[in-house]
Amino acid sequence: MTSRIPRDSRLRLVRAQSPRAERRAGVERGTARALTTPGAVTQQRARRPAPRPPEGTPAPGELARMARVRLADAVRIARWADASLRPGRGRAGATDIKGVKAQQADEAEQAAEAEQADQAGEGSKGTLSTETAERAAADLALTPDQVRADWDTARLAGLIEVHGDIARPGWRLRAWDRDDAAVLRGWVALFDAWSLTHAASRELAPLTVAETVEAMPQLLTLLQLSAGPVPLPQLLDLLDQRVTELRTERCEIPYGPQPEPVDPADTPSLATLLDWALRGLAAVGALTYADGQATLTPLGSWAVWVKLEQICVAAQSPAGNIEQSAEDMLRGCARLRPNAARSEYRAWLAARPVGSAVTELLDAARGEDALLRGLAFEALRVVGAPAETEVRAVVDEASLRPYALIWLAEQEGADPEDVHLVLTRDESTWLWVDTAAAVADHGETHLLIRHLESAVQPTVPALLDEVRRIGHPRTVQVLVALAAAHPDPALAKAVRRAAFQVHTGGV
Repeated sequence: MTSRIPRDSRLRLVRAQSPRAERRAGVERGTARALTTPGAVTQQRARRPAPRPPEGTPAPGELARMARVRLADAVRIARWADASLRPGRGRAGATDIKGVKAQQADEAEQAAEAEQADQAGEGSKGTLSTETAERAAADLALTPDQVRADWDTARLAGLIEVHGDIARPGWRLRAWDRDDAAVLRGWVALFDAWSLTHAASRELAPLTVAETVEAMPQLLTLLQLSAGPVPLPQLLDLLDQRVTELRTERCEIPYGPQPEPVDPADTPSLATLLDWALRGLAAVGALTYADGQATLTPLGSWAVWVKLEQICVAAQSPAGNIEQSAEDMLRGCARLRPNAARSEYRAWLAARPVGSAVTELLDAARGEDALLRGLAFEALRVVGAPAETEVRAVVDEASLRPYALIWLAEQEGADPEDVHLVLTRDESTWLWVDTAAAVADHGETHLLIRHLESAVQPTVPALLDEVRRIGHPRTVQVLVALAAAHPDPALAKAVRRAAFQVHTGGV
């Protein structure tokens, strides 16, 4: 069979679902080796040299120090919650955190959906219970309002992760003191959510707020390129131009009876909206705003540069995946090695609102191609926590359930070596067949034989019995391909018999 994807990528199909079984099989054959040894999976040389930030940008360690200072209060409340709200410690448990909803929406999502912008201004969602806030205030010598504000910051920065009504420390909190990259990613997550940290007045129309949020990247780019203070009138002029462009692009043609024209005096001025946006960005430490001008901070300048580089990388995508649908993008990434594929996922995601991107990936995963199913969840791993709600919603879909359960376990911090233990025996078998289908369709015959050795069942007859029982739609094709590929005539005969029984409905 002619291979359509690189060998290293195909091996992921086998190894990703049952790491212990695969490693054990390799040890028994004497072929197991670490990824750091010569010949193991490596990343191809980058097509362009690593970009350098603008001259004068502080070193990553200094930027991380600035971010730690900016987020010190949020870290403090996160560590308090870690120590005080664990089950069995004191009077409060993790379930005392009530009414918490993950609001880690990105700016593009908020701009596209006016309702979300309206929710951002309500202020009553995503908060601690009164009892817990008062307890934290007493322990930390703060006011309850300060506790709530620090809690929200910690949540948006990924220091605290919310799963339903239960909050737990995020991985960034664990790595805070030793990993500068984790610190900077946490601050960038807060920067991306700036419009949630300084909620717009409810008197402002959600649509105008959304337009302002969508226009701000261009204003931030101007600030970054100026490398110095920019007068407010210049920013206001650019905001006016960008909002006009957005309204023209929408080209909304009204139908039916129309309401009376709105008095311009009742429409919030762009100056009011610009003031709100600049104050929100100043609240997260991205810029300073005073004396009628705005200036990016070193952290803000670096973050805008990072965003611009992401756009450049997306535009230079080797396969042009940024313009493709999720299905076509995943097919293009099947030919890439892991690191290159993740870069493509990031570029593709950066060009879309998170919500619609996650929906498109899940739709691609529902198709008949098992390879795309696995790759879609690899892309969702790049999305991370913002995809949790949508992934939880597909847990009851048979074709996606094993992938979703593993994804959720990883998000909740399960050991990668043990993550497959969240599956029942039948779910593990279903996933084995689905992965085998991907290997049969896109891999080489020896990989299908190796996949047989990764099954959780101790014997081939036991595997065949369970495969027949679970009712995977590709069972017959997988068994036929396995029988054709296996060199042992007796085993191949047993597998063909099982395929015939499934095909005819026999036992």
